[in-house]
Amino acid sequence: MSGVNLKALGPMDAPEVLSLYRAAAAGRGGLARHPDEIDLGYVQAFLTRASAGGVSLGAYVGDVLAGEIHATRIGPRQFAHVLTDLTVAVHPDYQGQGLGQALFKGLFAAAVSLSPPAERIELMAREGNGDAIRLYLRLGFVIEGRFPGRVRLEDGTVEADIAMGRPLP
Repeated sequence: MSGVNLKALGPMDAPEVLSLYRAAAAGRGGLARHPDEIDLGYVQAFLTRASAGGVSLGAYVGDVLAGEIHATRIGPRQFAHVLTDLTVAVHPDYQGQGLGQALFKGLFAAAVSLSPPAERIELMAREGNGDAIRLYLRLGFVIEGRFPGRVRLEDGTVEADIAMGRPLP
């Protein structure tokens, strides 16, 4: 998508990110949380974790925060080369326009420039979210596992969570 400006985000950006996440959660259901489960404290917490050795990037179209991606390290040094707990949110008005792909490419570039550099990125995708899984596969992620019955949807349907990983150059 042309006209997208990627910018590193931190805890001070939480109010703007909160609005984005609530809009994305109310959309087609790509986020695990519902809008009422997303509050300022939740957003500040993940932005703080991402600022402390991970990555959080916002995608702006003009002055509008249209998307955000973040991934964090999990702590012990033996995992310092891995970014995980990845979430990407794109405002419903901007979905299907390549914004997710732009966010991932920015994440990959930022991840290898960390100290120490990230060598691997992990994520989980709900099996019913086929659009997301296809995007992740196109971006070089591979399916590494399946957690049957892990996700219960509002209608009572139960789906697997799909574990995916991608090495970084």
